[in-house]
Amino acid sequence: MLEVHLLTLFPEAVESYLTASILGRAQKLGLLQVHLHDFRRFAADKHHHVDDRPYGGGPGMVLKPEPIFHAVEWVEETFGECRKILLTPSGTPFRQTTALAYAKEERLLLLCGRYEGFDERIRTGIEWSEVSLGDFVLCGGEIGALAIIEASARLIPGVLGHDESAVLESFTNPLLLDHPHYTRPEVFRGMEVPKILLSGHHAQVERWRQDQAIERTHVRRPDLLPNQNTHKTP
Repeated sequence: MLEVHLLTLFPEAVESYLTASILGRAQKLGLLQVHLHDFRRFAADKHHHVDDRPYGGGPGMVLKPEPIFHAVEWVEETFGECRKILLTPSGTPFRQTTALAYAKEERLLLLCGRYEGFDERIRTGIEWSEVSLGDFVLCGGEIGALAIIEASARLIPGVLGHDESAVLESFTNPLLLDHPHYTRPEVFRGMEVPKILLSGHHAQVERWRQDQAIERTHVRRPDLLPNQNTHKTP
């Protein structure tokens, strides 16, 4: 089972998603457990302030270190040591290989930032794996955290209805985009399913899918291809 602790100011914003579909099913099966922690309750003052104006001036508010440190320490004292993940635009890009590594962890803790950013001592005073979902900025880390949780949880054996589904898809060995998929009807608005998929020749179908995956990756994401894979299979 993967145990996840999510530090957020808006637990209500993610709760419904975590209980729906695959993630909800994974929790019912006992393969995933997600704990939501509102780190505002770890603020020391009576008004539960978690942010303040930045030293040196500038726009926006900055998350204070005290509530975050207290929250992280409480989680680890209560539940045990976690692999701690800091969602930040300056982090290492999140990849399918990252999700696979997280799926094998016993316990994860993710911090969802808000406002203009967080006090730098949060970054330097706690041992984090710093992760980014891409070259863009969101209002907070909740959407990124949900993406990381789902990408990791679906790789736990038993979470998906068919475990092979997590293997035969984009960004999985080899690092190719997924091939095209088709289902019924055979013809829709003049668009036909490729004849090879109707042939019943499994080896030829697999070869076609591999060629399509390589071609799609070559056109759309050539950065994923090592030099030896830039052409179709012979």
